[in-house]
Amino acid sequence: MNEKIDKALEYYKQGEYEKAIDAFSAVIETETPTAEIYNNIGLCYSSVGNDEKAEDNFLKAIELNPKLPQVYINLADIYYRNKDYDNGIQLLGQGVYEMPENMVMAHFLARFYMEDCRLDLAIDELEKILEKQPENYDAYYDLGKVHFELGNYDLAIENFENILEFKEDNPYIYFSLAQAYEANNEIDKAISNYLKTIAHDAGFRQAYKKVAILFLARGDFDDAIEYLEDYIEMELPEEEVKNVKELIERIKKKKTNG
Repeated sequence: MNEKIDKALEYYKQGEYEKAIDAFSAVIETETPTAEIYNNIGLCYSSVGNDEKAEDNFLKAIELNPKLPQVYINLADIYYRNKDYDNGIQLLGQGVYEMPENMVMAHFLARFYMEDCRLDLAIDELEKILEKQPENYDAYYDLGKVHFELGNYDLAIENFENILEFKEDNPYIYFSLAQAYEANNEIDKAISNYLKTIAHDAGFRQAYKKVAILFLARGDFDDAIEYLEDYIEMELPEEEVKNVKELIERIKKKKTNG
């Protein structure tokens, strides 16, 4: 049996998924099937785009062994890709019930809640994760996003700031933090974090335009022009370049006219 499985795994690793399916199926026909084999068949079918048969085999794996976390993740990936949030939530809810200490599944469940606009449930799940893993910066990030979506900008800022204890060089965190400060009408802090975004990623286009508009709103015309001119040097649609050039000219006229 081990030789047959090794051969099937070899086919899978080589990307010969149809051969792998046949080889794994041959094992099932002659030996007692295991959850691991059904999981492998599911992965093969998923790799060739047959989600229906992949789902069927993943469910068989869960029936044989409901405490095999990777099967839940593999099937949840299919549901997530197909935006089948109801089935994904039901599946991961079962997985979390079977394996309450598995934070990967709990986090995946929270993201399904987020995609399905069940934001209160997402918050509950993310807070449970952070109780057990207070250094889980991915959970802080998702919690910040949820609070931002709900308009709880102070809480969004708090969660994004928590991430900086673990990741100080991530431009996406600074950008998210800047957006939260901007939404909370803390313009100076928003500008500071947009500038940190640019400092950590000079090609972060959105940050240039965002900070330029805030400089403009604050009356810092030279700074606004500087960042808009940097912005239009990047790869942008022609219409966007045209509109920004017109904005720059208007700012220069306003500056000249006092």
